[in-house]
Amino acid sequence: MKIEILKEIIEKKSLKEEFAVLTNLSNGNSEIFYSGKQLDKDFENYKDEIKNFYNLKKNGIIEGTQIFIFNYIRPIEVIIVGAVHIAQYLIDYLKNFNFVITIIDPRKYFTTEQRFQNVKIINDWPNNAFEKINTNTNFALITLTHDPKIDDPALNYALKNKFFYIGALGSKKTHIKRCQRLRETGFSEKEISSIYGPIGIKLGGKSTPEIALSIVAQLVSKTNDLLLNSKD
Repeated sequence: MKIEILKEIIEKKSLKEEFAVLTNLSNGNSEIFYSGKQLDKDFENYKDEIKNFYNLKKNGIIEGTQIFIFNYIRPIEVIIVGAVHIAQYLIDYLKNFNFVITIIDPRKYFTTEQRFQNVKIINDWPNNAFEKINTNTNFALITLTHDPKIDDPALNYALKNKFFYIGALGSKKTHIKRCQRLRETGFSEKEISSIYGPIGIKLGGKSTPEIALSIVAQLVSKTNDLLLNSKD
């Protein structure tokens, strides 16, 4: 593989872009492919098959050809607002699914290295914290603090920026009050109803690890929906 292609791969990965690397196994030639890119002569005869594999996020040799395709998929990023106890269980579960995780909490006494290792932490209020993150619709938000001063600005940001998953911890009564505050802010019923609150699927558990598991199960389900819809 040419050094120019390797450099482009490194750059695109650092920018968290989606792309594929095509290799013609008969002669070793490679090139990078992404949506809208014109193919070189080694690959243009198989453009339909390549686009199909790319859209389906499939890796491997395209049947009947000597073309190998490997897809680099944009990672799903999860913002957790609130470095509370349940966040530790959430992170343990989420790491097994290769999510990119960031914790936002202005309360530095909660975000010690002993409690949260190898996780990006932003010790700031959500409005300021989101200025430091380049978000897109592949982001998910989980709010955990029950404190409107911390959770509400994060929910406002996620709704405005159309995060694919938004969940908020709290009782039904807490969520009713939360929804009312969002209405007063100007959000529509459709936007507000996109928030999963109380968060998580119904597993019947009440312990902290069980609640964390119910949240992760819901997030993984919605992540799979997102990936399936991206193939349409």
